[in-house]
Amino acid sequence: MKAAVWAGVNEVAVEDVPEPQLLNSHDVILKISKTVTCGSDLHLIGGYIPAMRTGDVLGHEFTGEVVEVGSGVRKVAVGDRVVVPSFVACGNCWYCRQELYSLCDNGNPDPGITEGLWGQSPGGCFGYSHAMGGYAGSHAEYMRVPYADVGCFLVPDGVSDTRALFASDSVTTGWTGAHLGGTKPGDVVAVWGAGAVGQMAARAAMLLGAEQVVVIDRLPERLAQVRQHVGAEAVDYSTTDVVAELRERTGGRGPDVCIEAVGMEAHGTGVTGVYDQVKQQLRLQTDRPVAVREAVRACRKGGSVFVLGVFAGMVDKFPLGAVMNKGLTLRGAQQHGQRYVPEILGHMERGELTTEHLATHTMPLSQAAEGYRIFKDKVDGCVRTVFEPGS
Repeated sequence: MKAAVWAGVNEVAVEDVPEPQLLNSHDVILKISKTVTCGSDLHLIGGYIPAMRTGDVLGHEFTGEVVEVGSGVRKVAVGDRVVVPSFVACGNCWYCRQELYSLCDNGNPDPGITEGLWGQSPGGCFGYSHAMGGYAGSHAEYMRVPYADVGCFLVPDGVSDTRALFASDSVTTGWTGAHLGGTKPGDVVAVWGAGAVGQMAARAAMLLGAEQVVVIDRLPERLAQVRQHVGAEAVDYSTTDVVAELRERTGGRGPDVCIEAVGMEAHGTGVTGVYDQVKQQLRLQTDRPVAVREAVRACRKGGSVFVLGVFAGMVDKFPLGAVMNKGLTLRGAQQHGQRYVPEILGHMERGELTTEHLATHTMPLSQAAEGYRIFKDKVDGCVRTVFEPGS
């Protein structure tokens, strides 16, 4: 079958790879209907995430049709249209029972790399290097999904494939940040980053009752989507002092919840931005924490900062003194999709949460290399590139 694979630093290729097989009784095989690029894929392609191997199949956000089921699968059947969270979870370990699915003890069959990096291993993730389990990703005609009764969710008849597609990762990641960040009715929430995850974090905050939601970015097409499709306020950080702007919008106090949805390759300005860029390129630090620093500075005293963007290792000049002296709650997580997907699909079915606008470019899987170029370079207002393996 055809699949989009990692072919080296900054290289994506479409190659023939073996078709997936059932490996245990709780697996299913999906025929992929739609799969989409993600900003965190660019960290893989750029060589910032360890343990990528030539030929690894990319992609972790997808919908598909069940075409084969293991003998132990009970909740889905051949012919079902499903969406699957990007993180692999067993449903039975202590972390899964606490609904912390991305921390599953059994989802990553090769935990040694991440234990060395972080002290403990999170769960596995489709198409996200051998550090995260070495699972083949979704940029393919077919893929294997383990723990299918835990990870496969039926897509309601009234929800399109394109809308459901983003419940696999973008919406669930955004929802994780808004919910675990402590968003309450009446709160002011600020979100750094107007990509798909940032927009969905903003929409989740609104659905959780936030009174005012502000999204910070510099790309006009993304800020326009925030206003038109999400219904939140938008701030262009290249034209204003963001911290001062947020103080002015909140009566001098600052946002109650600040969500960082940019990640390890955040764009910076001024001397600090150059400093971060140079250190990362020289591999003297793994991540550029520009947006996290600003979120910590902007957040009100006693507020909450949630790190939602993907980070891999060490950062420099982190404002720990501000976290402590302002009494901030600092949290982070990968998405706990199995916890949130049913609620998200309900919002989608009722028309309260739409995602079709995020799919700005759609093309066959055979054009994956071009699709990633467009996405990385933000050509033609690209927010996300959707691949259709069957076209």
